[in-house]
Amino acid sequence: MRFLLDDERRAFARSLDGLLTAADTPAVARAWAAGDHAPGAAVWRRLADTGVFTLVAGEEYEGVGPLPVDVAVAFVELGRHAVPGPLVETAAAAALLTRLAERGVTAPAKRLLPSLVAGETRATLALPGTGPYVLDADAASLVLAVEAGQVRLAPGTVRVRASRDPPRRLAKPLPGGEVLASGPAVAGAARWALRWAALATAAQCLGVGAALLDRTVAYVKQRTQFGVPVGSFQAVKHRLADVLVGLEFARPLVFGAAVTLHEEGWGDVAAAKVAAAEAAYRSARAALQLHGAIGYSSAYDLSLWLLKARALRGAWGSVSHWRGLSLPPAPTGSRRPVSPGHPG
Repeated sequence: MRFLLDDERRAFARSLDGLLTAADTPAVARAWAAGDHAPGAAVWRRLADTGVFTLVAGEEYEGVGPLPVDVAVAFVELGRHAVPGPLVETAAAAALLTRLAERGVTAPAKRLLPSLVAGETRATLALPGTGPYVLDADAASLVLAVEAGQVRLAPGTVRVRASRDPPRRLAKPLPGGEVLASGPAVAGAARWALRWAALATAAQCLGVGAALLDRTVAYVKQRTQFGVPVGSFQAVKHRLADVLVGLEFARPLVFGAAVTLHEEGWGDVAAAKVAAAEAAYRSARAALQLHGAIGYSSAYDLSLWLLKARALRGAWGSVSHWRGLSLPPAPTGSRRPVSPGHPG
């Protein structure tokens, strides 16, 4: 499958790339990891000005969507620049509220979606089967928890804990809070939100993997051994070529899943999640090995992408879980590997 973006979407990607390059996102990510959300909030406002948060919701809620391909374009760039914050969660929350409204539960969407779309509200979200934690609850003004057939607005202040990726700060939603929706529509809305979360995360993985590859290629051109650049060694070329092939294989799967997101079944989005996550993880392993000792230093910006690749690999469900969903139905009596995951 060959997927080519049109001129408008390529221009959108370039504009995001320019905006995020100017924002010095490594410094923003380090501040976010330390609990300083002000630089990240400034980036969030700039992203809102580009229309990133309008892409999931429809016009009736001040959005321009749903536009899954454009969401994938945006999240590739967000991953490429290691932008911190509950970006996937905000998109998934918008998808959840939109699907509830489509099923007749309109009050939560009317109340919450306009501020999400405008970038005035950061949301985080817990969905069934994705683990007990939510991302960046201390930085979100809206914490949604879906459980026991209900969507509730989790109350109060939460205590965050460290994750394998320092800018990804995890917390358990507090019990109780206002019930926004209940009944049969909730389960379908939660599944719909998970599809958007998986797509956006897969696109992020593509961007993370590409950034790691670009940085590693630049590094091996500069680093020398035996008087020649390391990048001239055949083994290094082959290793980086394998990484590029993995990313190029994952790319059409991600955009293909965006095209078919509204269709029934999990196959396309699950295959995209697996392929992109594994490609980013292989890119991270190659980057770490080819950078040598400096790759292990948390003071070196490369670590921001290395740790993010590992965290995103298991976000919203383990690789084995998504691989099981991407396979054809198993014969009666056989079992697929399915295991729960968590956001970080």
